[in-house]
Amino acid sequence: MVTRLRYGNTNTFLIHGTNGNLLVDTDMAGTLPAFYKAIKQSGIRVGDITYVLTTHYHPDHMGLVSELMKQGVQLLLMDVQIPYVHYSDAIFAREQRLAYEPIRETDATVISCEESRGFLKKLGIDGEICSIPSHSADCVALFLDEGSCFVGDLEPIEYLDGYEENPQLSADWELVLENEPKTVFYAHSPATLF
Repeated sequence: MVTRLRYGNTNTFLIHGTNGNLLVDTDMAGTLPAFYKAIKQSGIRVGDITYVLTTHYHPDHMGLVSELMKQGVQLLLMDVQIPYVHYSDAIFAREQRLAYEPIRETDATVISCEESRGFLKKLGIDGEICSIPSHSADCVALFLDEGSCFVGDLEPIEYLDGYEENPQLSADWELVLENEPKTVFYAHSPATLF
């Protein structure tokens, strides 16, 4: 089961597994009260979230990660994302009112994309996490075997023809399509049915 949470500008998704739950993306720092309201309306408690995975480390996708980690949610960090964990620190530092605390990646669970299927299986989630670096080098997507794909800021397939000189975007979409999606969920656009 998937629960969509919208409490800011970024779609957030809770993937329910039989042995744990995975939150995909958060919103900006400073949106924690709105996050609490959204999960309460959905019948979810912070304690129901086992791991948080960000599709990439831009401010509007990872702003609540350190707050959630302080409350016991574990960060699932893909090894390809390690160099980018602190990408947004300087951006948030300019906004003192946010009281943003940088992520402590030493407290994260770090895995590779190749290890992701086995890791997710332990949560009771059938799927895998793959690198899709056309938007930024640290972007990853979650592909569930039942056909749901969570692709963050990947450009929608409808825009593909407008990017003739972007072979990486084409390669990312080839990977998405290889996973035989039924629904592609974006961070800022409506879902696309296939």
